Amino acid sequence: MQSLGDPHPSTSPAGKGLFKGFRIGGLGMTVVIIAFLVAVIFAANQNDVVGWVVAVIAFGWLALATFVVVSIRKAAQRAGAKLTEAQNAFNAAAGRAPSSSAADSGGTRVVAERSKADEVRDLKLDHSFKIVQVQVRVVDEERAKGATADQDTINRALETIAITATNARDMIKSSGGSDEPVAGTIID
Repeated sequence: MQSLGDPHPSTSPAGKGLFKGFRIGGLGMTVVIIAFLVAVIFAANQNDVVGWVVAVIAFGWLALATFVVVSIRKAAQRAGAKLTEAQNAFNAAAGRAPSSSAADSGGTRVVAERSKADEVRDLKLDHSFKIVQVQVRVVDEERAKGATADQDTINRALETIAITATNARDMIKSSGGSDEPVAGTIID
């Protein structure tokens, strides 16, 4: 999907700097500001009524132009917010993730960051799986011996597997987002 425009005009290169608010109608605003300054300078130098009337009229035009520019910017921001809201509603109806400024600019959006606790838990789970693999190998080796297999070694290995599986299962978080262990029925 292509973007219809930059939702954050102040982040565009043209929007940076001192006159970022005067981007809309920038040339017209510059002319009105210059006319006002010239009228004030001539009125101050001549000190006559006509000069001050022209200065007041130029100030009125400057105030009106500023009001129009500010109003248009606010309306554009509200329209952008409504457009984003409509896009999010459309995406939700279509089963897609809501749009964001990062997604509009071609970047990625962080859904959830992994915490240090998640990394430690994953390391512990990996260790638990390795223990289970080693104990399975011990059981296989003893069973391969046939009648001379040490049943105590097999029983200890199976007990270790059971304990390790229980501990690992307690480390897994449930999908509901709570920190409770996963609950359910194992079907063989």
